[in-house]
Amino acid sequence: MITDTYTVFWREMVLLRKKFKSFFAGSMVSPLLYLLSFGWGLGRNIQFGTTSYLDFVVPGIIALSAMNASYNATGASLNVSRLYYKTLEEFLAAPISVCSLVLGNIFSGCFRGLFSSVIIIIFSYLFGAHLHLNIWFFVSLLLTCFLFAALGLVAAMVVNSHEDMSRFATFVILPMTFLCGTFFRVEKYPPLVAALVQALPLTHSAVSLRAIALNTGFPLVSLLVLAAYAAVLFALGLWVTYRVE
Repeated sequence: MITDTYTVFWREMVLLRKKFKSFFAGSMVSPLLYLLSFGWGLGRNIQFGTTSYLDFVVPGIIALSAMNASYNATGASLNVSRLYYKTLEEFLAAPISVCSLVLGNIFSGCFRGLFSSVIIIIFSYLFGAHLHLNIWFFVSLLLTCFLFAALGLVAAMVVNSHEDMSRFATFVILPMTFLCGTFFRVEKYPPLVAALVQALPLTHSAVSLRAIALNTGFPLVSLLVLAAYAAVLFALGLWVTYRVE
């Protein structure tokens, strides 16, 4: 199983190497825009207690980038593979387990999500941010990448057209981009809205990364929620892939 998973993962890495320049450039555009507008533009003029807005917003931007990169890497690739090139059928017919196929694709999405996040971390220091990074920060980041890569896989296996894939992102991914505490505190919402937003995975990703990066406490609850989402979406990914098979 490990060998089969690595084979699927390595195939995705070979494909990534062929278009690495465009992937690298694409990974820089959105983070730089967010850092310039929210971080540099507002960050020098707003304080959250003893914390600058730049330090506050960077963990949210990292969570946001990890979500988008991981989801799109897995979702877009598998959606095109299943509906356009029809190459997914070859993988399903190959002598590898469905679990290896699912894990290989999710790990590929994780790698791209982590890569994009590291780019933001580097740029954030160049912009003057002060973050406390430790092993738990990267555990939270890895869980974020894993669960959204799994979500991308589930979406790619369920939807029946490229248009439906775009609609799924519009109704699921886009709202989380602006509602889940990436740019401001969730507590600012009315109680009912705050309760709904706090049930979303990106909220716990932003909360956990921010708490660790700003050294304001250990986000045990958020880490457990992220782990639960990762486990459920992985299991759901296995189930929908078995159905396609």
